[in-house]
Amino acid sequence: MASWGGYNINETWAKVTFLMIQTVYEQFSAAAKESPELTFLCYPPSDDRGYLSSGAEFSYGNSLDLIDALATSYIEAGFVAGHRVALLLGNLPDHFWHLLALNSIGASVVPLNPAYMDHELEYAIKFANCALVVTTADRVGDLNRVCLSMSPHVSVFGLNSKEDTIPRPTCDAEVIPSAKGDREALIIYTSGTTGRPKGCIISNTSCLAAGESYGEAGGLINFEPGKDRLYIPLPAFHMNVSVYTLNTTTRLRNCIVLQDRFRASTWWSDIYHTKATCLHYMGIIPPLLIKSEKSQYENCHKVKFGQGAGVDPVVREEFESRFGFPLIEAWGMTETSRAIQNCRIPRDPAGRAFGFPRAPLEVLVVDENDNPVPFSTPGELLVRCAGENPRHGFFSGYLKQPEETEKVWRLGWFHTGDVVIQRDDGMLSFVDRKKNIIRRSGENIAAAEVEEALIEDSKIKSVAVLAAKDEFHDEEIHACIVLMPNSDASELTAKSIFDFGRSRLITYKLPGWISFVDKIPVTGTQKIRKEAIFSKDFNLKQDVNSFDMRSFKRKKVFKNE
Repeated sequence: MASWGGYNINETWAKVTFLMIQTVYEQFSAAAKESPELTFLCYPPSDDRGYLSSGAEFSYGNSLDLIDALATSYIEAGFVAGHRVALLLGNLPDHFWHLLALNSIGASVVPLNPAYMDHELEYAIKFANCALVVTTADRVGDLNRVCLSMSPHVSVFGLNSKEDTIPRPTCDAEVIPSAKGDREALIIYTSGTTGRPKGCIISNTSCLAAGESYGEAGGLINFEPGKDRLYIPLPAFHMNVSVYTLNTTTRLRNCIVLQDRFRASTWWSDIYHTKATCLHYMGIIPPLLIKSEKSQYENCHKVKFGQGAGVDPVVREEFESRFGFPLIEAWGMTETSRAIQNCRIPRDPAGRAFGFPRAPLEVLVVDENDNPVPFSTPGELLVRCAGENPRHGFFSGYLKQPEETEKVWRLGWFHTGDVVIQRDDGMLSFVDRKKNIIRRSGENIAAAEVEEALIEDSKIKSVAVLAAKDEFHDEEIHACIVLMPNSDASELTAKSIFDFGRSRLITYKLPGWISFVDKIPVTGTQKIRKEAIFSKDFNLKQDVNSFDMRSFKRKKVFKNE
């Protein structure tokens, strides 16, 4: 038996997998040929998902047969290397069949968010020069309405429709690199708070680098090839599923347990019945599970670890104590492919620590002028790959936006936009996104710090902190709160929450405004959409569910008051 990255695996498998593979499809095909009987995809039963209601499993071998047959159909339709095909298939297994089939012929996919409005669909399809859109039968009408208004028209192919022949491509293929690793595998649109989303070009090399980074993290991330089943309730149009998870899983011949979205009511049942051994989370998920009713399955699982980002340290401690496995905080971006995880044994307990950088990633923490800052000083995180090519394994650039690409790569480092602190031993801790830093009277306040303090209040179900313009302090802290069902949206409740925060935050970090809202919008990946909490004409001072706490911040607090 050969040893590779800490794993004992067949010598032939090690050679084929790690030395010869250049594409996403080649990695999957090698896994399927080596272990055709192993499960590739698993879907838990679900009454309201809209498909596979009884649940289903698909083996590597059967999946490869479907994928290769689909690739033949694409070739017969005239598709070649360099074509792009948009996929609007949700989390259906067909998403993976089409992605891998197209990758096998050198074409790339553009995953679309099913929640896109017509103008967003038109932009994503047209901007990427897609030659075809593949969607579910119930969305064919929507996509035809969009695509027939475009010039030239883009064909739409619906699953299980009467027309079972893939249409010919409606545009020419793009010019592609000769090296298969450099060829485009996906274009993933990142959701921005302003302007159009950017299309990140993800190469085969970038996909494989993601799988290598996660698969070989080690420590608490103790994957066992051919044995692990990773539960993930995130959308397939996102990097986490279609790049990070897919390529880690196929690298190790493991199984993806896929749910279409997060449901607190079925979370533990899903995990128990699918025999999941690890899982992915977003920061909003653990507190919701803690505040949910006890499940008969919550302590009957086989989960070894969860990996994600954005969980409050206090919530993490309570979660791990109740549910019995570690939540491993990680950092990564669509553009970087590789991730950094706080997975060393023993795990560092520091607040929002997300790990030590591992080769080949190098990091630098800088000020607003790109000058390195001292250890333990907040600054922007810069990353690159060690060696002659600092961009190796990263995204290939922003589609049709070379200036934006060079802007984030200035001085040979990728500028992440994340504010972090690095200790003198190398450990990195997350502070906040640069755009989530509130500037109040010259003080920089991380929205995440205020959110972490307030979420501990039992009256609060969820919270998001924004910057509100202020005539005296430039910006003031604005806490938007969804209350638990037994709490009322009153000024008395707002003052109670303010007083709760006083014991956890220095005065200038306390919320100057508290607004009670019905919900806090999130993306398909459960990231909070702060820009969508209020309408554009929202007036904070006139809103009946918003309460001014600024006078309480100015009052002197005595020990005996």
